[in-house]
Amino acid sequence: MPDKRGRRRAGRPPAGAREGEKVKDYPQLSVRVPHEFKARLNALSAVTGLAQWRVIVEAINCFFHDLPDTDQQLVDGLSERLMRVG
Repeated sequence: MPDKRGRRRAGRPPAGAREGEKVKDYPQLSVRVPHEFKARLNALSAVTGLAQWRVIVEAINCFFHDLPDTDQQLVDGLSERLMRVG
């Protein structure tokens, strides 16, 4: 993003999931996983060039899409309610 003098700003551009979002504004999640899964996450991130949070989001989406339609509807309804509360 160029500044007033036409130069790009220092640092990385915002990298949220949607236009204008910043990752630093997302809620944080702490999860314990076996060592081999942390190593696999690091490797997936390195090989794909995706941030670790993006790899995890893709994995959740894959898991969701493998659910039966009725379970997907339940998850959608529950997550919409939780988003309104949170």
